[in-house]
Amino acid sequence: MTFFNRLRSLWPGLALSGGVAGAALLLERAETASTGKPWLEALVIAILIGAVIRTFWAPSGKFAPGIHYAAKTMLESAVALMGATINFTAIAAAGVPLLVSIIVTVMGAIVASLLIGRSLGLRGKTAMLVACGNAICGNSAIAAVAPVIEADSDDVATSIAFTAVLGVAVVIALPIIARHMHLTPAAGGILAGLTVYAVPQVIAAAGPMGSVAVQLGTLVKLVRVLMLGPIVTGLSLVKARREVEAHQVAPRTSLAPRTSLALLVPRFIVDFLALATANSLGLLPHAVVAPAHGASGLLTVLAMAGLGLGVDLRSVSAAGPRMVFVVTASLLVLAVTAFAMLRMMGLA
Repeated sequence: MTFFNRLRSLWPGLALSGGVAGAALLLERAETASTGKPWLEALVIAILIGAVIRTFWAPSGKFAPGIHYAAKTMLESAVALMGATINFTAIAAAGVPLLVSIIVTVMGAIVASLLIGRSLGLRGKTAMLVACGNAICGNSAIAAVAPVIEADSDDVATSIAFTAVLGVAVVIALPIIARHMHLTPAAGGILAGLTVYAVPQVIAAAGPMGSVAVQLGTLVKLVRVLMLGPIVTGLSLVKARREVEAHQVAPRTSLAPRTSLALLVPRFIVDFLALATANSLGLLPHAVVAPAHGASGLLTVLAMAGLGLGVDLRSVSAAGPRMVFVVTASLLVLAVTAFAMLRMMGLA
């Protein structure tokens, strides 16, 4: 298929996804202008708009290639560009005890969330999305993990919808909880960094506790976000290895051939790690980092619009109470683990 034929097949779905994404960005700006902060991020709004459209009107076949391209290829490109915003030196700045606490909190929350989700009958991919979203960075983690595990649109939309609602609830509740538990600003900031989903939400939650809380919360949150790279890479390796074992049977008289890392890890993950490494080494000028960050955000919103356009809300609603319980229980496990880490560090 020539470039122009390919473009002709993609443009209806891409145009529709772009329209939904544009509307979501405008609504986010309207939120910020009226309330001072976006309570719902554009990527959440994009999913909701797309899902509403899909529920009341099923796009014809001519839209399908472009919608799929937006939901998959654009999302993978967004994840790759996200690497340009990661700086591994933040790990050293956090200090060993705090770094260990972050790793234990993230890994413990992922394992616990998976066990809770699977024990209550959630599909494996849905449980993994909820686990990574709760443990790492909410919507961004869900968006990054989804293409690696090949999650369905319904899984992604449901996970993002519920974690977005609880994310707002945590921002409101955390300062109140910290005050009643008599936490110091440092402890309150670290608790916010370990539990709240997005960096802006960490700032909002830690703000009432003072500048020290905001600074520590932001640092902890950024280091927590860095866990996304190893987690996504690990998931891609596990998935690829299972596929190799499922389709390749080694002869009884010889060892199975080894599969190279390059074949196991998707290209966009390799690009993500390469950009993150380059940025950590100071090889990427700010003139490149800032546009990459902006492009990653825009492509993510476009991808979420594409995902939303593939979601029928009637099927998502079927996951209701069980999903609410799993996400809430997972968040509580994350909070308890984070508080336990504070106690071990002598901060609570």
